[in-house]
Amino acid sequence: MKRITILLFAAFAAALFAGEAKRVGQPNILWLIAEDMSPHFGCYGDPVIATPNVDRLASNGVLFERAFTTGSICSPSRSALITGSYQTSIGAQNHRSSVGLEKIHLPPGVELVPRLFQHAGYYTCNGGYHPAQRKGKTDYNFEFDPHIYDGTDWSGRKPGQPFFAQIQLLGGKTRDLPAELAKARQQLGSATPKEELPIPPYYPRTPAILEDWAATLDAVRITDRQIGEIVGRLEKEGILDQTLIFFISDHGVSHARGKQFLYDEGTHVPFVVRGPGILPGQRRKDIIQHIDMAAISLVMAGIPLPARMQARNSLASDYQPRDAVFSARDRADETVDHIRSVRTERFKYIRNFLPLRPHLQPNAYKDHKPCLIALRAAEAAGQLDAVQRSLFAPTRAPEELYDLAADPWEIHNLASDPAHAATLRHLRSRLDAWMEQTDDHGRTPEPAARYDSDMAVYLGRKANPELQKNIELMKRWAAAGK
Repeated sequence: MKRITILLFAAFAAALFAGEAKRVGQPNILWLIAEDMSPHFGCYGDPVIATPNVDRLASNGVLFERAFTTGSICSPSRSALITGSYQTSIGAQNHRSSVGLEKIHLPPGVELVPRLFQHAGYYTCNGGYHPAQRKGKTDYNFEFDPHIYDGTDWSGRKPGQPFFAQIQLLGGKTRDLPAELAKARQQLGSATPKEELPIPPYYPRTPAILEDWAATLDAVRITDRQIGEIVGRLEKEGILDQTLIFFISDHGVSHARGKQFLYDEGTHVPFVVRGPGILPGQRRKDIIQHIDMAAISLVMAGIPLPARMQARNSLASDYQPRDAVFSARDRADETVDHIRSVRTERFKYIRNFLPLRPHLQPNAYKDHKPCLIALRAAEAAGQLDAVQRSLFAPTRAPEELYDLAADPWEIHNLASDPAHAATLRHLRSRLDAWMEQTDDHGRTPEPAARYDSDMAVYLGRKANPELQKNIELMKRWAAAGK
């Protein structure tokens, strides 16, 4: 008996160490997806704000400390997530592409996750924070059948039918919408004090920047409160213990080095899973991609993974942890760029394929954000140090290499340091191999006809001289080989 007890304990300990998850019938699957949000939560070590609801999810399940998106802009990231594939492999790497007459169609064999759940008998839905009131954001960069979703809320399912639900949370975008931010602060009862906020050293501590950072944390706080209300609804309906809950964001905070870029501020996201079959109290330190959520969800529902799916079930007992993760940035609205990165646990390698263009290229969407306005004002007033001024450099290094153990803020580029030449060669080779093996569509520039088709739609929505000026600039730069 003693030997049996020891063996059973050893098996349990091994499963806990591996993060193994066990299937439990056909659980409900719920994806909570916040916009523009880095892992500024108590369970991730944020020292300023309290986030009890996400913290509770984490303590009752598994928290991935190092989860990274494959793209740092919403539509490429969401296109990757809903297919479990790199957006670069399916031609969906350019933000808000396929909106014009030039359409993008998925390659053969690429399946949409909601459709796979439908085929397995699930009710599928996609809603906002109040999902019964409006449709949730899709933002996929390809043509798809909207009937992959049966509704906007799981209340529309048949009795006893399991559901696959997505709830889209405003998340970090709360901070850029004055009415939403005011409402959030009223509900919270206070605003985050800004005087002693820790902020990254590549941003100046001006009052406007600190106010924006406080608003960022208030967006996190209201998101945490909303998640608590959603979990409370599951509990009230008696289905909490039947529901596998994922919490994630589409990419990092929308700031000068965050959204649209491949530093950790743009790609590092919260990733928490809680529910039946998940051992509580796990903290995983291995690196994963956000698309792995697709694979975990399908496997936990007993649905076979499509052969072309690149996501991995990182909760499998035989899971082999990734030794590197990859991210990509391409066109963002009218602004053309081409960046790739590979990140290991210790190093980050970034390749700028258009190094003659500035980091802060003109972008009609992002240039009107309070954080960018505040940064430009600080630059004009001479309030930036050398690191902060580098954001405004007219060109970029073709390659960037960072030792994340010694330099977590990714400030000191080691690409020209002879002491790190071997690491540079190795990661350069890893990135080349990944682009080849995954058929990175970004290796070929976006066809001019597709760019013009999409831009015609943008300009047709509202007369925008600034947007037209930026489009003309992109074309001049391209013609000049810049």
